Amino acid sequence: MSASHAQHLSAAAREVDDFVSTAGWDQPPQLFALVPTSELVESQPHLAAQVDAGAFLTPVAQDQLPSEDLAEALAAIMWPEVVQGCAIAQEIVVLPPEAEDALPAGEHSGDTDVLRRIASEHPRRREARLVAAVLRDGTAACVLRLRNDEGADEVVEHPELAPNLTDALLDTLR
Repeated sequence: MSASHAQHLSAAAREVDDFVSTAGWDQPPQLFALVPTSELVESQPHLAAQVDAGAFLTPVAQDQLPSEDLAEALAAIMWPEVVQGCAIAQEIVVLPPEAEDALPAGEHSGDTDVLRRIASEHPRRREARLVAAVLRDGTAACVLRLRNDEGADEVVEHPELAPNLTDALLDTLR
């Protein structure tokens, strides 16, 4: 995993976030293939004017996910070799750490419907959009945009914001 791979992937994740942000909030999850820009332009020259020729990777939006269950949808995906990585943008609810500590353990800890309901009803919840991206070599990048209806959204970047999601994306590339 090289620093340049991480930089290219972070740039692609930010591009996905920018693209999805243009449609506003309340969007379904969106999946993107990440392909080398040079290979994309070589195989489809008519796209040259539509892509950033200086970008190492170009995100290519995919059709709607085949299932509402994200884990199930990702488990069914396999990418061709030309796809060097993938990214997903999905809206989530973020809770403060003390609220996460209070979530049920044991019986309901694996029940995503129960956890979603609890999170959506919490008074200190924040809506956010998470973009998680990975490359075949295991490099990961994440961009989290916290929704702010009264001003500019807060954006946080860190490759380990969503390790379970980046692992699931990586599995689609194997």
